[in-house]
Amino acid sequence: MLYRFIAVIDPLARLLGHWSSEINFPSIIFRIVLSFLFAAILGYERATKRHAAGFRTFILVALSSTIAMLLDVFFVESYGITFPILSAAILISIAILSGNSVLYSSRSQIKGLTTSVALWATAVLGLSLGAGFYTVSIVCIVLLIISLSLLPKLEIYLKDRSNHFEIHLELKNKSNLQDFVTTLRKLGIVIDDIESNPAYANSGLSVYTISLSIYSKELKQYKKHSEIIEALSSLEYVNFIEEMK
Repeated sequence: MLYRFIAVIDPLARLLGHWSSEINFPSIIFRIVLSFLFAAILGYERATKRHAAGFRTFILVALSSTIAMLLDVFFVESYGITFPILSAAILISIAILSGNSVLYSSRSQIKGLTTSVALWATAVLGLSLGAGFYTVSIVCIVLLIISLSLLPKLEIYLKDRSNHFEIHLELKNKSNLQDFVTTLRKLGIVIDDIESNPAYANSGLSVYTISLSIYSKELKQYKKHSEIIEALSSLEYVNFIEEMK
């Protein structure tokens, strides 16, 4: 019953033929191979950007979720089990593992969030393939690639033109903070929040995480965040400054 339903709603399954919407050796191999290929594409995209989770991690996540869904469907068809136990366990496990891969750097920046979410999405993609939803899976992989490869450029473009941003600031001396605040005010920038970073307590530097808002019309129209930070980095008492992503 389940596979007749899938064959009706999935155009690709209907095009491939009856075999693709049933649990049989060819369809199982077909789904596993697709899962491997799709995960390899996502893993390659992450690996090229030097993320820890690459080929092997994404492939293992996709294959395990695909096989879990295949087993769940088999149990539903053969034994009348109404809850996809293995698929639910896979999703929970991947959510925990990917959540643990999110790290906070000494500069209070979140690292690995996109990759951890991509791993979870890969698990869902594997479940979709295991269930025989080929068309949905193809649409999903295309949108995931667009999200990971193309949207970051748009995201950077929009962030660089936002009136609000955060910086990591290292001053050579604590007494220079007032000079830095005065310089910001002259430029037309307001400090919304400022926090001292304890990770650098013994470094000899005064380190801060600062939230800024631009209210100067000239800066809003003509200056990017990178240009503002470049100008601030030229101050003699600034040891290091960068925008927090």
